[in-house]
Formats: sequence, structure tokens, C-alpha cells
Amino acid sequence: MTATTPLYDTYMRAPLRFERGEGVWLIAEDGSRYLDFAAGVAVNSLGHAHPHLVEALKAQAEKVWHLSNLYEVPGQESLARRLTAVTFADRVFFTNSGAEALECAIKTARRYHYARGNPEKFHVITFEGAFHGRTIATIAAGGQQKYIEGFGPKAPGFYQVPFGDIAAVKDAITDETAAILIEPIQGEGGIRPVTKEFMQELRALCDEFGLLLILDEVQSGVGRTGKLFAYEWAGIRPDIMAVAKGIGGGFPLGACLATEEAAASMVAGTHGSTYGGNPLAMAVGNAVLDVILADGFLEQVRDVALVFRQGLASLKDRFPDVIEDIRGDGLMLGIKAKGPSADLLKAIRAEKLLAVPAGETGRRLRPPLTVTAAEAREGLARIERAAEAVRSSSGTAAA
Repeated sequence: MTATTPLYDTYMRAPLRFERGEGVWLIAEDGSRYLDFAAGVAVNSLGHAHPHLVEALKAQAEKVWHLSNLYEVPGQESLARRLTAVTFADRVFFTNSGAEALECAIKTARRYHYARGNPEKFHVITFEGAFHGRTIATIAAGGQQKYIEGFGPKAPGFYQVPFGDIAAVKDAITDETAAILIEPIQGEGGIRPVTKEFMQELRALCDEFGLLLILDEVQSGVGRTGKLFAYEWAGIRPDIMAVAKGIGGGFPLGACLATEEAAASMVAGTHGSTYGGNPLAMAVGNAVLDVILADGFLEQVRDVALVFRQGLASLKDRFPDVIEDIRGDGLMLGIKAKGPSADLLKAIRAEKLLAVPAGETGRRLRPPLTVTAAEAREGLARIERAAEAVRSSSGTAAA
């Protein structure tokens, strides 16, 4: 049978086609305007067609697009210095995606122990419900069978423990353990934040047993929680951190950040990327930081996030038959549906609001960080109408 499209059939795409965007809005081919609270799955951190990002990309495009890492790229030096100045890190490796950033993080942790004469220490402890990417190594790190099935034996060296169970983490540590890898807020796993106390306990375990703490801040980083990175809320410092999505504002860009000690063994020839850190990506990444690090920007994110979170909590109270729970922090929020999540997603989309699936019953809400309080309230109004539609169609009513 002839395929209807030449594309791989790996996505359940919505029947929507957008031709342009303006801030938090997407405009479809038929002129319909959608409030975009998906933001390309937390990628479009500054919304669509942000003038500063557009100008940075256009200016660089007129100079040089690609050089490879055979030569020095000034934009890499600039962006790396800015990132290390505002984080725990001393070193940065630039990639094209979050999965690549995680691959670099895993390799860095393993190489750290190898260089110290402990090649047997390559195991990484991860958590049930995690999602770290779709490469062979990162699906093994995530440990979810639905992503591993059909791709041969699971890559060795990853051991999952129950989410939030510090005793299970300690029991899992052996002489072969190299690191602990965790998302400060699980995204695909249903918007589950890690508590400040648990993060501090993980840091203490790593210090006690000589392990490296790796954070996956691909979704939670670059201002998404109201601080530049989510680990700051816990008052701890990781050894290695993977970043992507929002750091490029829509341009493919990722980064692996590490301390000097953790990265010291990653010498010439141990890792590489043809496209990683290309001049176009560096121009956009620097432009993103121009905006996010500006005075008052993250404070504004926190203020709008509070308005949005309180509004969602009110909807949960008013629609307990439709909304079971509200989860997340900052502008990384999720709705856990009472019934089939597809019903709520369909109703939300009918209100021309875009959201993202999360787990079996969740909807992720990832508005651009530039969203205003008025736009957040407009989103809440649309979610309210969607909840009313789900209630009416199911024939249920609040108790």
C-alpha cells in the first residue's frame, strides 16, 4: 500500500498548519489565531518572531553560517563565558539538541571515573518516569519500556529507582556507580517536581560516595521556573547539567555544562560535534541570554507564573470532575485530567489553545516566558471553556 506521506510515521500530528507566529500567538494557513501555550514543547522561550532574536539571526546569516569545530568560533567563547558566569559551571560543550547534551553529560561522568583509574564505575542511577531523549543511551537512561521496546537490548549502565525514594537511591549505589541523573521537574513523566529536600539529599549522597550529580534541565532550564535554572531553588550545585530547548529560543541548540573537575578528562578526541556551536546557533543563544538576563525579566516570569498557577488552582476547585490536579513550578505547569486526557486536549484545542501531552492523563502548559498576565488570563478563560465542554459531554457535574 502506498504511503500518504513520504515522512516517517512516528508522530501523531494534529491536523493544523501554521504559517507564522507573533509573540504567544500562532496563525494558521486559514488565518485562525491560536494561543500557543505549547511553545514548541518549551522551546520557543521568547515566543515567535521575537525581534531581538530575528535581528541576531539575520545579522549572523549575512556573515558565516557554519565553520565546524576545526576553528575557533568567537560566539562559542562569548556564550560559554556568559553561561559559566551565572551558573555552577566552568566548562561548556555545545550541541544541537537535548539528547546530545545528555549524551555528552553521560560520557563526561563516565570519563571522569575512567581517568581516575576506575573504569568499572560507569553505571548511572536514574528515576522511574524520567525522559532524557530518544538516542539508544538516553532511552536506556529514561528506562521507559515504551521507548526501549523494539530497539534491541537496553544499553547497559543505567539503573532506575522509584521517583522521590532516597532510600532506594542509597540502596542502588554500588562500586560501579558513577553518577545520579535527574530532572528537577519530570516533564514526560507527568510534571512531577523534585522537592528541594530530595535534591539536597542527592547532593549529599554524591558527596558521600564520590559520585557526580547530573541534572537534566532541558525543559526546566533557561528561566522556565522563574530562576535561570531550577536547581537554584534547592540551593545546590550539580557537577554536570544538560541544557537545550529554551536556550535557543527556537533554533536548534543544546549545551552540556560541567565543573572544571568533572570536565577535565574530556580532552581532544574524546567527544565532538560537526554542527554543535555553529555561528548561527551561537548568535541566537547569546540573543536569548540578552533578554532573559535583563533586569526584571525573571521577576516578571515569576509574577505571571503566580497568576497562572492561582488561576489553574481555581479551575481545579471548580471542575473537580474534570481536573484532578495541577502540577509543576513557574511556567512549567501541567493539568492532570480526571478522565481521558485526550478529551481535555481536544476541548482545549477547540478553544484555539495549544498544549502538550504529558504521561497518560496530563496536559503540559508551556507558554513563552514573554507571556503577559493578560495573556495568561486569556489562556485560563479558554481552559475554563474547555473544562465546561468536557463536563457537558460526559454528563457529569461537580459534587
